[in-house]
Amino acid sequence: MPEKRARIEKLAIEEGRRILVVSDIHGNVPYLEGVLRKAGFSDRDMLIIDGDFLEKGSESLRTLHIVMELCRRGNTRAILGNCDEWSALFEPGWPERGDEQVLRYMLWRKSGLLWDMCNACGIDPFELEDFREAKETLYRRCREEFAFLSSLPHAIETENFIFAHASVQPGKPLAEHSADELNHCDSFLTRGWRFDKWVIVGHWPVVLYGQDRVCADPIVDREKKIVSIDGGCVLKDDGQLNCLIIPHRDSEDFGFVAYDPFPERIALDDQEASAESYYVRWGDSRVRVLRRGEEFSRCRHERTGYELDILTKYLFTDNEVTDCNDCTDYALPVKAGDRLRIVEETSRGVFAKLGGLSGWYYGGLK
Repeated sequence: MPEKRARIEKLAIEEGRRILVVSDIHGNVPYLEGVLRKAGFSDRDMLIIDGDFLEKGSESLRTLHIVMELCRRGNTRAILGNCDEWSALFEPGWPERGDEQVLRYMLWRKSGLLWDMCNACGIDPFELEDFREAKETLYRRCREEFAFLSSLPHAIETENFIFAHASVQPGKPLAEHSADELNHCDSFLTRGWRFDKWVIVGHWPVVLYGQDRVCADPIVDREKKIVSIDGGCVLKDDGQLNCLIIPHRDSEDFGFVAYDPFPERIALDDQEASAESYYVRWGDSRVRVLRRGEEFSRCRHERTGYELDILTKYLFTDNEVTDCNDCTDYALPVKAGDRLRIVEETSRGVFAKLGGLSGWYYGGLK
């Protein structure tokens, strides 16, 4: 099929309004509600939802309804990310073109918009034999939801900012972009591209830019004029939902708040940061198990040869060579009195977050 031309919305933002930007909610309603509450979101603000508000989490349909209601209020705009593009479901010949396997995989995960809609419409996802018949029912019962998704832009441009889910091609007029160019681009910050306007993106979890440290806070690259804000909500065990705060339409004084649900404890002891550490992450997570233990296993990262202890429950299989959840052996730089948010409690210490920085703490807690 020919490339789909991107839909671009030009947006004039009133003087004095804060601009709040969230991305990659991935069907996680508590995180969305939590971060907007922390940001103090009100009718005086402009909220930009920068794509991927659906899929991977457990409440895609509920999230969609919340986003629809926010947009009805007039001070919220949503952008289509690669996980939100559902209009193809109702194009002629689809899913007869071989996409049925993708749909069945999505249903096998027991989450996502199609799963939620099937259940809401009284369709048993596991008894689907003819997607053509099912999609007619879904379209009839969920016409408003699909019309909303089909109306959303792939990017929003203001006088000083471009909001796109994943990327913008430098030197190319925004109106000439395809939808795919705007909502698919891995590791955007490493492309070496620079822009005249600020480009605000999600899509690529910011933790993946780290090598020896795991930090989920937004990255502001002032030389390239790019802000990357995906905090790994849903995708990472220690992920957070970031809300970028732009004080007004002409401001470059970026701030943010972040939400995660982890319980808070106070550190009783100082701890120095690791002199050496490594972050094993998605896309490069193959390890060799050297010594398997009940709680921790000694492993060697296959590509680099780096050895570290990994929680055994993070290993995908019982095989000698396997993949694992994102993990690190980084020890946090902690001062007594610091507030830590506890992700994992173990017999050796806690895996915790200090701000957006994740790592291990081995001291006392209260």
